[in-house]
Amino acid sequence: MRAGAPRQIGVISDTHGLMRPEALDALRGVDQIIHAGDVGTGDILNQLERIAPVIVVRGNVDVEELPLTAKVELGERKIFVVHIREDLQFDPKVAGYSAVIFGHTHKPLIEEREGVLYLNPGSAGPRRFDLKPSVALLTADAKDCTRRSSRSRSPVQKLDPAPGGRVHAGHGSLGRHH
Repeated sequence: MRAGAPRQIGVISDTHGLMRPEALDALRGVDQIIHAGDVGTGDILNQLERIAPVIVVRGNVDVEELPLTAKVELGERKIFVVHIREDLQFDPKVAGYSAVIFGHTHKPLIEEREGVLYLNPGSAGPRRFDLKPSVALLTADAKDCTRRSSRSRSPVQKLDPAPGGRVHAGHGSLGRHH
């Protein structure tokens, strides 16, 4: 990837030890992966690292020694990663962050507050409640974090950060893995 080129970032969370092949397919081709915690046991991080470099934070059920938070810098833009949004101990806008990525609730969420993008990719692991497994795809460059089109034929639900905090869903559920 050339310097200054937009980076395609795959965002995943709450795998809880289950790596769906469809989630891996949805992440193929990204430049970096952010896992927002609750990785679970198993080979999850190794599978993700075969696709792209991984930044990961510890979730409330993780037993591995993983960092509680992470900071991602893309030129002038900074992204803060934490598993539980309520654990955020500062104002991200005041601290100069463009985005906050989190997990925990298993509910996909994309919203913008005071110029900061808040993104929860939902859960890509075992299905809970009536929520479809999902991942998020983000395009980020040195000056902006924007949505990425989700026109692939993958059956994974892809979340697409869009203006106005809307969620653009991709192509349905991940199938029979419950």
